Amino acid sequence: MAAAIALGSRGRGRTDPNPNVGCVIVRDGRVVGRGWTQPGGRPHAEAMALAQVGAAAKGATVYATLEPCAHRSARGPACSDLLMAAEPARVVAALTDPDKRTAGEGFARLRAAGIEVVEGLLAEEAARAMEGFLARQALGRPHVTLKLAMSLDGMIARADGESRWITGPAARAHAHLERSRHEAILVGRGTWETDSPTLDVRLPGLEGRSPRPILLTSSPRPSLGRRDVEVISSPMEIAALDGVDHLMVEGGAITAAAFLEADLVDRILLYRAPILIGAGKPALGNIGLGALADAHDRWTWLDSRMLGIDRLEVYERRRAKPNPEKLRR
Repeated sequence: MAAAIALGSRGRGRTDPNPNVGCVIVRDGRVVGRGWTQPGGRPHAEAMALAQVGAAAKGATVYATLEPCAHRSARGPACSDLLMAAEPARVVAALTDPDKRTAGEGFARLRAAGIEVVEGLLAEEAARAMEGFLARQALGRPHVTLKLAMSLDGMIARADGESRWITGPAARAHAHLERSRHEAILVGRGTWETDSPTLDVRLPGLEGRSPRPILLTSSPRPSLGRRDVEVISSPMEIAALDGVDHLMVEGGAITAAAFLEADLVDRILLYRAPILIGAGKPALGNIGLGALADAHDRWTWLDSRMLGIDRLEVYERRRAKPNPEKLRR
């Protein structure tokens, strides 16, 4: 299942309107088929893996990060139909599909066909890998990552606005990799006018995965100089961004604070450089914190690592999670 999750992550940011699912087929202790949801959502992961295996799928074990779909589409067959025809002995899935068109029906059909179904394996890890799709299903909006690059004393620029570069090349390269995993990237008008950011991916081989640029501004007629930039006037409008399940917010301080105050941030990427700026521009503006006690128990540490001389820390917003029994149905 861990391998299936890794495969599914290859499609992150490119599979809308479908989830980025991964699939591994094992027979006699050997991996005989692998698949992940392709750009645009088709073929599905199971369809790709089954096409590699052919008749050898009969009696095998199929590992999928999400319940095989049960609804038929003009774009391709239902994965539960493909699996019933292939006749594996067992299907192991991490999560139940929250899409109402499937939502347990895929498992029911497989069981009715005499295929053993095991649910809930590495459910938390799979949910994190498909967090964009799940956020859209549960919250009606994209999963939001806030990226902050700051000095040790919490500054994102000198007092005169100079900010290039707070972090070193390794941290900046990692941030570009993160950009490639999002369908859209958002900055505020202040950052747009001060830095003139390109908001693209500048890593060899990944240039084609640059996210759509979004500008947050209250100005009714902003002068952009680019036609490819979409404009929204409120953080809440991200729910209406078509084809966006993963949104990266890069700044500046007022924009970051607005998303935090609206409780729309699901993950924080904090790049901390070993420098001191002193009197400069802080990373955040007012986030509407009523009392210090309200700041606690909101964020969970996920990861930290060194990127050259800089340190990356990753935090996840604590939210009510689905009942694990419901994930296993």
